[in-house]
Amino acid sequence: MKIRALIILLSTVLISSMTFCQSNFVSDVSKKGTTAASFLSIGQGAKAIAMGSAFVAISDDQSAFFWNPAGLAKLEGVGIVFDHTNWIADVAYNYIAASYNLGGMGTVGFSFTSSSYGDMKVTTVDAPDGTGQVFNASDIAFSLGYAINLTDNFAIGFNPKIIYQSIWQANAIGFAMDLGVQYRTPFDGIMLGMSVSNFGTKMQMQGNSTLVTYDPDPTTTGNNGKIPANLSTDYWSLPLTFRVGLAYSPIATEKHKFTIAVDALHPSDNYESINIGGEYVFDDIIAIRGGYKSLFLTDSEESFALGFGLKQILLGNIAIRLDYAYQNFGRLNNIQQFSLGIAF
Repeated sequence: MKIRALIILLSTVLISSMTFCQSNFVSDVSKKGTTAASFLSIGQGAKAIAMGSAFVAISDDQSAFFWNPAGLAKLEGVGIVFDHTNWIADVAYNYIAASYNLGGMGTVGFSFTSSSYGDMKVTTVDAPDGTGQVFNASDIAFSLGYAINLTDNFAIGFNPKIIYQSIWQANAIGFAMDLGVQYRTPFDGIMLGMSVSNFGTKMQMQGNSTLVTYDPDPTTTGNNGKIPANLSTDYWSLPLTFRVGLAYSPIATEKHKFTIAVDALHPSDNYESINIGGEYVFDDIIAIRGGYKSLFLTDSEESFALGFGLKQILLGNIAIRLDYAYQNFGRLNNIQQFSLGIAF
């Protein structure tokens, strides 16, 4: 028990210290829009989104890869989830994740996120209506996760991942790690969760789009005015985010379960904020959810979220889950998210 207690302490200290080890992480000035791969901050899983993104202490489905990888330790058997997000400006994100419980050896799995921006016209000053060429942009993240229960009440999870972004003929690759812990407190029905997301390398866009010809001295005649050169692009950090949250189930009977949750967020590219949410489940079949995101965040367009979930058992041990979430984005209208999960 002493060894396990030491592991728990070291894990908690490690996660906390990693959060604050990057320079300029704490700032009185918002750094919104100053990180690479901002799509990594878009929440996955309709259940979590419907609860106002207050999910770090709950994380009880395959969206745990995003919110808190320690939640994977709760998952039994084999589970797969497919998630589709109708994002702002007709951008769509697709997410797939799967997990497999190895018993006492923990839980392993993977997640894959991709975007769809659609084809766009290449325009220039001379051809504002298009040159006849088209280009595309894409965001991709692939991760392999692992979580294990160190004790009956404490779980830890890791989620290393590869991030890829491209636009036209330029692309960037980065590597990151998510870490998380969940602790069932001595207080009946209260869970504590904490996670660090996107702790990793910086990203730099490179490719044929940055190749140019250069004249080192345009005032001189007779010299080579078309020297091959490469535009130097900057390195950009990933959107590092620290989450800590509590979940409390004041009602947990065979037929009824009601859970409330609150998360505090400390991102590297914005101010701190709070998410709150709740869920009522009847007979483990029907769920009604609601929440509010980005409380106390200055100039935020995000606000309330609503959703529901349905679960059906087929052939004895196959469970099908359908979840839906609606989130209000103020002047940016709204987003809708759909999740389909299969567990056996």
